[in-house]
Amino acid sequence: HTYRGVFGSHVANVIRRLRRVCRFYGSDPVFVFASATIANPQELAEQLLGSPVTAITESGAPQGERRLLLWNPPVIDPDLGIRASARSQTTRIARLATRMGLKNIVFARSRLMVEVLTKYLKDVFDKDPRQPPRVAAYRGGYLPTARRDTERRLRAGDVDCVIATSALELGVDIGALDVCVLNGYPGTIAATWQRFGRAGRRNRTSLGVLVASSEPLDQYIVRNPEFFLGASPEHARIAPDQLLILLDHVRCAAFELPFHDGEAFGGEDLGELLAYLQQEGVLHREGGRWHWTADSYPANAVSLRSVAEGNFVVIDTSDGGQDVIAEVDFSSVPMTLYEGAIYMVQAAPYQVERLDWTGRKAFVTRTRADYYTDAIDYTRLKILERFEDAERGRARAAHGEVHLVRRIPGYKKIRYYTHENVGYGNIVLPDQEMHTTAAWWQVEPGALEAAFPSRLEALDGFLGAAYAMHHVAALRMMAEPHDLGRAVGDGDAKWFATLGPNGRGQLRSAEGVELAPDAVGRFRPAVFLYDNYPGGVGLSAPLFDQRAEVVAAAEALVSGCACRFGCPACVGPILASDEERGYSPKAAALRVLELLSDGTANRAVDGAPTGAAHVQPR
Repeated sequence: HTYRGVFGSHVANVIRRLRRVCRFYGSDPVFVFASATIANPQELAEQLLGSPVTAITESGAPQGERRLLLWNPPVIDPDLGIRASARSQTTRIARLATRMGLKNIVFARSRLMVEVLTKYLKDVFDKDPRQPPRVAAYRGGYLPTARRDTERRLRAGDVDCVIATSALELGVDIGALDVCVLNGYPGTIAATWQRFGRAGRRNRTSLGVLVASSEPLDQYIVRNPEFFLGASPEHARIAPDQLLILLDHVRCAAFELPFHDGEAFGGEDLGELLAYLQQEGVLHREGGRWHWTADSYPANAVSLRSVAEGNFVVIDTSDGGQDVIAEVDFSSVPMTLYEGAIYMVQAAPYQVERLDWTGRKAFVTRTRADYYTDAIDYTRLKILERFEDAERGRARAAHGEVHLVRRIPGYKKIRYYTHENVGYGNIVLPDQEMHTTAAWWQVEPGALEAAFPSRLEALDGFLGAAYAMHHVAALRMMAEPHDLGRAVGDGDAKWFATLGPNGRGQLRSAEGVELAPDAVGRFRPAVFLYDNYPGGVGLSAPLFDQRAEVVAAAEALVSGCACRFGCPACVGPILASDEERGYSPKAAALRVLELLSDGTANRAVDGAPTGAAHVQPR
């Protein structure tokens, strides 16, 4: 079930390369694919293998009694709809389980959250350095030796609580666990059940706890448990012939064995790709065969979990040493290894002193900082080409190619436990650029002016609508929220919208300078939902096909929320109405969604049983 999206597309190409080498040596191996949580196992296995497979769908695995608890943090501000953080509730439950002597695992959705939760639990259970640690973290980026050591200690029962990302979701024997706690909904039914399945092996009774965050999907799940319990796991989609991914693996395959004219490898025209690589100077054609001529080992530059190239190593220079303590994938570096960042390994904080962008190295030293850092990023888009258009009344939707520029101008310093901002810092790094595909929605300017008395109110409405549409789209596409990106802008990259530190929408120029809403000439904001990978992985086209359902479901999500003015469960972290603002962000978002639907929403939902009914909170 994890072989979907970018990772699954890479794995399909790895299998192509493996089978190609096997055929060369006269071997034809049998492949076995295993997963207990996926809706289309046969279809996905055939896409991965490129050959027919036989599906075995009945499980005979032993399983003990399993209890499931959906935990919604209490509301601490009814007007703003703000709940206690999932982080604090997860820490509380894990602390209670550990004190009761129950072996437990905590899953977090980001590497940063893994480190923060690990610190909070180590502060309670690992205060005495003379005793062996009872709490451990496990995530991507740790060195293989460190991960194998944690796995060994888990199997031996020497660890009482492990905090992990999806890296421990499957494929590793970690012994017998009693409790599994999820810090937030993982994004898919399949991943949720797979993580709960880490506890209760070997016929043991187990408890699974899903602690909901304030995000719309989390709140929908805990308010509608019958949907979660009755829903089928998701279908997995892959695009192994995505050009950038395929090109990486053609390079690797050419290194492993020469290609010959007419040889098949994927669904694209292999001749064009080989000719391109010859122009790049890495292949040479002779006698109908294409030989690798470069000195490099191409597989070193391919990350199976991203479309970007190469990893950065983290080097600890404390006490004059030069020890490599971790590695970070290229796409994550701007958000985690900027100079001044606090980078944590097993909750031990290191400060980044210098980042060598060219050499792919980050130099860090141990620190006693009482805060962690979180980067701030801005995204602006420029429409390059429209593949499809759909116009109805006051609204217009489109699907096409866009150029995306992501800038990380600074970071926040956040104090442990209180989570207050205690300072800011600047980040000076190259902008991250990407060509990808997107679907976007716009409103006719005259209708927008008639519906809103000010551009600032319209801007808050678009930001709130984009937030709701993003989460609805992730659910409809059976993808994780980070597989899709969202942005609000003019489509010409002249200005883009972001949420300011005061919780209100603001306009910024292409250079990131704040603009007055009335200072821009043409005001035609658009909601963009884009494939968050270079070249796209096939999410934006079906998203455009379901454009009316997405808007309708977002409208149902916002209108069905119990909050008064808007909250993180419907329109995001936009501050609620006050006397200075004079309007409700929730009402503004509903007005934008009504304009975007332009009367098509209800008809779309009537004919689509998988539409708004799946996302409307009760």
